[in-house]
Amino acid sequence: MTWLAFAMLTVVSWGVYGVFLHNGQMQMADKEFGRYKAFLFVGIAYFLTAVLAPLILLWAKGADWKYPASGMAWSLVAGIVGAIGAFGVLLAFGAKGAPPVVMAIIFAGAPVVNALVSVAMHPPDGGFSGIKAGFWIGLLMAASGGCLVSFYKPAAGKPQPTPPPQVAPGQAQ
Repeated sequence: MTWLAFAMLTVVSWGVYGVFLHNGQMQMADKEFGRYKAFLFVGIAYFLTAVLAPLILLWAKGADWKYPASGMAWSLVAGIVGAIGAFGVLLAFGAKGAPPVVMAIIFAGAPVVNALVSVAMHPPDGGFSGIKAGFWIGLLMAASGGCLVSFYKPAAGKPQPTPPPQVAPGQAQ
């Protein structure tokens, strides 16, 4: 069951990703270039966690340094589409997409795309006719769930007004 713990780590990490990314973009205080500045720091974070950390682990564990071309190519393509996806999130926010709606669409749509691409790349025995109805129903439910969450998300509460500063009795205002 270790795989489930790692899967849940990803669920939590990606679940907060959009909210944190939007906050980073807004905290850049640059309406025109804030999303690009935030994406730059996403890249720095990827470098730290996806370049330096694996290099240290590979070195420390004595891994060989042989890299088959096909493995490198697929891994590079995966990294590129992941980075494009992260940039797409920022572009959606910049185009006035509400983070909860944007992320609901992404997290409902991505599993549908994943399932379809996986089946196309690795068809089941017997071809597509061997796919059970539950698979198609699951895809429909995933897409419907994303739509429902997007359409019926709770409205954000109104920001609390900042109270005026308290003045002690006898102090000038």
